Amino acid sequence: MWKTALLVVCFACAAQAADVCDPVRFGGAYAFQLSGMTTIGGPPQPTVSIGRIVFDGGKITGTSSATFSGLLLGNPVNGTYEAHPDCTLTWQLQDDSGAYQHFTGKLSADAARIPFRQTDPGGTSGTMQRTAANCSSTDLKRNYEYTVAGAMKAMNPGEDGRSVSARGMLDTARGGDFKVDADCSVHFTLALPDGATKMRGFLVNDGKEVLGFQTDPGAMVSVRLVAK
Repeated sequence: MWKTALLVVCFACAAQAADVCDPVRFGGAYAFQLSGMTTIGGPPQPTVSIGRIVFDGGKITGTSSATFSGLLLGNPVNGTYEAHPDCTLTWQLQDDSGAYQHFTGKLSADAARIPFRQTDPGGTSGTMQRTAANCSSTDLKRNYEYTVAGAMKAMNPGEDGRSVSARGMLDTARGGDFKVDADCSVHFTLALPDGATKMRGFLVNDGKEVLGFQTDPGAMVSVRLVAK
């Protein structure tokens, strides 16, 4: 009897895994964060990108924003993707300049998380997580642990560039000036040792995490919030 039950459970697990990686079933909204050093466009320099894209029947629509050379760039994007039975995923995005970027990743067992890398020469790596179709301030959790890392570029004569690194706890009911938009994007501030910084990101994992970056001029800084 126990062997029979175990076999039934195992078959159910196998069927569930097959459904997750079934290319026909894959789709929905995901938010991503990509950060690291890149040589795209010249010498190595830090960069951070965030965005929200929707996978639907082989097509992609959404938005992507990047901090590059201390400037904040944002574009609507569209593209195509291929999902494979082995849980790998490949996709390409085109911005309004006509340029393409190419990526590859692999779905987690529950299809909620996709570690990925940009396959263009000089590209870096990132993570993508499922996000809701719609969000509101009620999706925010009360307490988050935050991690901030990256670099500030000198934007004016006499300024010095510097690295940025910080960790801490944030009570959303007491600070941060959080604003959540319907597309699950969230705007907030963090009080860091160098002063208040403006951040933007996306709620993922049912509001338990935020993937984002700093929007102040010169910032190439990533931020991740994890509910505690």
